[in-house]
Amino acid sequence: MRISAHLDVDVIAVETDDQLSVLIEMTAPIPPETGPGRPPSTLEVVLDRSGSMAGGRLDGAKTALAGLVDRLDPTDNFGVVVFDDSVQVVVAAGPLTDKNAAKRAVAEVYCGGSTDLSSGYLRGLQEAERVAGQTGATVLLISDGHANAGVTDPEALGGIARKAHAKNITTSTLGYGLGYDERLMSAIARGGSGNEHFCEEPDTAGTLIAGEVEGLLSQTAQAASLTIRVSPHVRAVHVVNDLPTTSSGDTIVAELGSFYAGETRKLVLTFEIPAIATLGLAQVATCDFTWVELPALAQHTVGVPIHVNVVPGDQAAGRVPDPTVRTELVYLQVQQSKRQASEYLSSGDSASAMRILGLSRSTINQILASAPESMRADLADESAALAYVEDQVRQGMISRAAKYTSMDSQSKSSKRGRPTQPSPPGDHTSES
Repeated sequence: MRISAHLDVDVIAVETDDQLSVLIEMTAPIPPETGPGRPPSTLEVVLDRSGSMAGGRLDGAKTALAGLVDRLDPTDNFGVVVFDDSVQVVVAAGPLTDKNAAKRAVAEVYCGGSTDLSSGYLRGLQEAERVAGQTGATVLLISDGHANAGVTDPEALGGIARKAHAKNITTSTLGYGLGYDERLMSAIARGGSGNEHFCEEPDTAGTLIAGEVEGLLSQTAQAASLTIRVSPHVRAVHVVNDLPTTSSGDTIVAELGSFYAGETRKLVLTFEIPAIATLGLAQVATCDFTWVELPALAQHTVGVPIHVNVVPGDQAAGRVPDPTVRTELVYLQVQQSKRQASEYLSSGDSASAMRILGLSRSTINQILASAPESMRADLADESAALAYVEDQVRQGMISRAAKYTSMDSQSKSSKRGRPTQPSPPGDHTSES
């Protein structure tokens, strides 16, 4: 694992309050072509079979699940739980020693009644934990409706996902169509440190489900986290990315989840530094990056100290901020704004959402011309995504806009740097 840290400024003025931003880049290793094979993976699918999934949605999901059964190895653990107003274990989690039996069981799933999502999810977590082992597990929750039975509070379900992630069980969600509750599915994906997907068509759902499997099988690092221990010089530290975090005293831990082979992830921290009275090199923090290497299952920790020079005010006045770090900070702050816009859209406040979206697009366009060449493609993509959402809102596609914005901000913030980023789902003219 390659880790580097870049400061937006390398000097601050003595006896002056200041803020320091740090861009941390982490690149996962690519395993050699020859060597030990990957350890068995665990995938537990929790599938909504409520009445609204009838027809193409359920059939498309079942076809995709049959395809991923073919993609997994016989030694991989696989299970399927389905739910409507009751829960059924269709494929008991365990090694895929009989792939045909697993596919037959999936093919026989039929649609039922209402949507007790929490019961299905909890049962899926139980199945995943039962067989996970040292490599942990991934739970993929697929639903097209609003939870109308059991636990329906997004914060409570997000808390369940966080507790599961502490046991090395990642949760990704796939919201199908325009009728599901994006606040709930987003809270679960964020708490579970997984991916948040949104699709409207069966073919797109199949591609996203297959992508989850490809990501699972290409992992070279799991259970990654960043522990930030600040020095007495620091008043506060903020993780700008949308990540699960815990804090205790002068320490904050950000959960990063799993890394695919060769992927680079980006994380931005901001430190509030009150006036330092002494000139010279000052330690701001120590960042300890911890992960479990695959396939060796060996845990590693690398420490990266963060220092800044404290200089007289006249010297600090001439500093030139690093454009890459400053641009990355703005990019991630825009993702925070998009998250807020999605929440406004979900609650029916389109005017507030449009105000935030317009300001965000203006901000991106203002920095685009002066941004480092390496970041211009990402910024142009972001401007297009914001314009797409604004257009959807103007056309009255509020549900689509809320779901797309939630998914897009989560992908570009919590998984920032991962190459597979969502694009607008196409031109639509009516809610469905």
